[in-house]
Amino acid sequence: MTAKTRSNPEADLAFLRAIVEGGHNSGKAMLTMGVAYMAGGLLYGLQCLFHLGQIWGVIRWPALPTLAFVVFITLAFIAVMVWAVREDRKQGVSAGPVVTRTMNAAFTGTGMVNLAVIIIFGVGSSRDQDFAVWLYYPAIIFAGQAAAWYVAWSLKKRPWMLATSAGGWVTAVVLGLLVRQPDVYMYVCTAALFLLFALPGWVMVRGALRARAVDLKAAD
Repeated sequence: MTAKTRSNPEADLAFLRAIVEGGHNSGKAMLTMGVAYMAGGLLYGLQCLFHLGQIWGVIRWPALPTLAFVVFITLAFIAVMVWAVREDRKQGVSAGPVVTRTMNAAFTGTGMVNLAVIIIFGVGSSRDQDFAVWLYYPAIIFAGQAAAWYVAWSLKKRPWMLATSAGGWVTAVVLGLLVRQPDVYMYVCTAALFLLFALPGWVMVRGALRARAVDLKAAD
């Protein structure tokens, strides 16, 4: 074995650090995930503000424009998610380091649970003619996100991830207890969307862009 191919402690440590921290693909994954989270928090936070405006009497739109606005929010979020999935596939994120793939699996699994919850509570609310049943759905969403963020914190040990997990758990419990108090429920949900979705998304995007800048500087 020549001196050029022989391993050394510094190279081994750098290799292990790249595995643990996720490496280049991790930055790409965090960017797309961050954009998706930030978009979801901002879009649905805006929708909640819209409904608060209706509660306050500031917004008095007819039923059809209101429905069109709600549909637009959902379609915009779906468009962002489609972009994120296509971007991840194009960049080969699914073949990245174990830490990155584990985080992606945790959040993807949570998304699968969310889809099942939408169907369950949507059908139950329609069948029982009780809108409060539907309001349990966002509470379950925040509980699932709390679990996913706890997995992320276990892997990355970032304090803001643990704070997001704890915030999601508290929000889930509070929303579950407020389903018969829609006004207060909407205040809590609005704040949680901005603080527990949009803000973590912005943190991920900022971190990914910084990592990209470092990579570009190193390449030069």
